[in-house]
Parts: sequence; structure tokens; C-alpha cells
Amino acid sequence: MNLAVVHSRAQIGIEAPDVTVEVHLANGLPSFSIVGLPETAVKESKDRVRSAILNSRFEFPARRITVNLAPADLPKDGGRFDLPIAIGILAASGQVPNDGLEDYELAGELALTGALRSIRGALNHALQTREQQRTFVLPNANASEAALISDLKLVPVNHLLDVVALLHGQQPLIDPVFDEPAIPGDLDELDLSDIAGQYHAKRALEIAAAGGHSLLMVGPPGSGKTMLAQRLSGILPLMTEQEAIATAAIYSISQQGFSRRHWKTRPFRAPHHTASGVALVGGSSMPRPGEISLAHNGVLFLDELPEFDRRVLEVLREPMENGNIV
Repeated sequence: MNLAVVHSRAQIGIEAPDVTVEVHLANGLPSFSIVGLPETAVKESKDRVRSAILNSRFEFPARRITVNLAPADLPKDGGRFDLPIAIGILAASGQVPNDGLEDYELAGELALTGALRSIRGALNHALQTREQQRTFVLPNANASEAALISDLKLVPVNHLLDVVALLHGQQPLIDPVFDEPAIPGDLDELDLSDIAGQYHAKRALEIAAAGGHSLLMVGPPGSGKTMLAQRLSGILPLMTEQEAIATAAIYSISQQGFSRRHWKTRPFRAPHHTASGVALVGGSSMPRPGEISLAHNGVLFLDELPEFDRRVLEVLREPMENGNIV
């Protein structure tokens, strides 16, 4: 059979829409084309996939290879499609079994040696995979993050050869070691009890934390406004499982990524007063979270509020009124 179908997912904000990777081998002059609205990083996967297959001691078919990433109108970016494309080529050429691919979702960036590198948004991918009741095959570097999702069938792998072994019915010999999620209060958090005096201000913080209110602190420099604000997240109610997953999903697609040590720890964000409106709101052609989103279920502290540009402050108006940001 010259056709193989592998399941994966794209990354659009915090959503992980389903992507079907279709690989077809046809007669003709050797070529390798990827269609389906791929971004530059996806187009460059051709060279990574070819080298990874050859360096893993498999045969790269000298045929006309067409890879279709469906749906065709959905933008695809990043190196997450390297692994499903490579497995699709091996399956279409008969080097790995084609049966059973329907039960797996694959994601991972390939090194030229065939080793797997981490991807962004593994937590979001894992959530959607669980709903489809498929087994999630992903790089071992992302396994601790995806393992936070309960009832998920997870297979962490380090190399393309591990995935091939899995498809041949051999479980990869990997014993993943996960950092234990932090227990709220275990991290070196700033404590409100460190502050001497300021009884009225601390009382105001406690009321705001209990009721989920906003705070406006006014006072001369050095009076302790920043010190108090930094300790607000430490007295907020403990995060529920749903809140923790929502916050972790946002950090999973952000530039800094998600650390398992911060599981169920409320975020504290304090952008500089020179930050732009885009830095607060987020955006771009492939949506990335801004400071407002990164402070979800936590604290957004705007120090030196009058120093912020007026247009930046206007950006905050609608999210504060509606309680959400799109």
C-alpha cells in the first residue's frame, strides 16, 4: 500500500485542532512536497525527516512523495509534524505496519539523528487526545507535562526507533522520570506574614483575595505597595483541578513554557510600564498569550500605573468589563 494516514494536531492559540497527515508514494521522478498551508518550519521538515530516516537505518523511498496536512485551510507551524510525517513515509513504504495507526496521535520534532525534541503545547494536545481516546506518542521531554492529564494513554519516546518498535508491538523501554508537582505552599513563595505593620493594607489584600476584587494602591515611593502586591497570590484560594489545567495550558504555548513544579501555583505577572498593548493582550498571526492571559487565575500587577501609555491602559478596559479576552 502506497498510502498512510497518521493523526496529529496543530496549535492555534490554546486550541489543538485535529490534523490528518496523509502520505502518498507515487511513481515518477523522486520529489518531496508538503501541502496543506504549511509555514516555513513545516516546509523545512523535509530535510529533517529525510536525514532522521536515513540515520535510523531505514530506507528513504526514491519516489514521488506527497504529504497532505488536512484540513487544507488550517495554518500549520512548528516542528511538531516531523514525527507523524516520518512515520507516514515509513508506513506508506511498508517499513512499519500500517494497521493500528488510527489508535495513535503523534507529535514531535526530529533531530537529524532521529532523536526527538520537545514541542510547545503538549498539554493542550494531550487534552484533545484524551477526548478522542487515542494513545498520545510524544517526546519524553514533554511527558511530565502531558502526564498531568488524568486518564490519558501516554507513550513517551526518545527516538524514531522507539516509535517504530511501538508500532511493531514492542513497548519502548523507557522509564520516564517526572518531577513531582509542587504542593501549594512548598515553593519559596513570598509570605504576607513577612510584612511588619501595614495592618489596613493587609486587611484590604485579604478581602480582595477572598472576594476576587481588583485593588488600586496609592502611596509614596517606599511605602510597600510592590511588596504587598507580590504577596497577594500567596493568599488566594487554592486552585481547583480545572483552574490549574487552564493556567498550565496557557503557559504550555507561551515562550517560557510550563514547569511541572508550578502546578496549582497561582501566577504573578508584573509587566514593565514600557510594555506595549500587544505585550499585554497577546496576538500575532499564530496567537501567543500576553500578560493578561499569563496572569489567568492569578495576579496581574501594574506597577507605576500612571507611567503606562494611555493606549495600553485602554486595552485593559474591555477584558476588565467582560472578564475574558479573545
